[in-house]
Amino acid sequence: MTLNKTFSALNDPTRRTILDLLKKRDLSVAEIAQHFSITLPTLSHHLSALKDADLVTAQRQGTQMIYSLNLSVFEAVAKELYAFFNHKK
Repeated sequence: MTLNKTFSALNDPTRRTILDLLKKRDLSVAEIAQHFSITLPTLSHHLSALKDADLVTAQRQGTQMIYSLNLSVFEAVAKELYAFFNHKK
């Protein structure tokens, strides 16, 4: 995990909205798509960016992909940020 990849993924408001939706519960691509007026290929691009940054995980259930938050990455980022800002010179 790198902070650059994480922050790059978080830089987009659509991706932040997807993460906000996933805070409530795991969702399929179709359920996520209901909240946006974007094409499925565009949504797929956003989901791929979040997966590449390890912010979400995807699991196939039948014919659907179910997305979940990867909380361990958020914890790791929080620890890195804490260490960075708490570093005493």
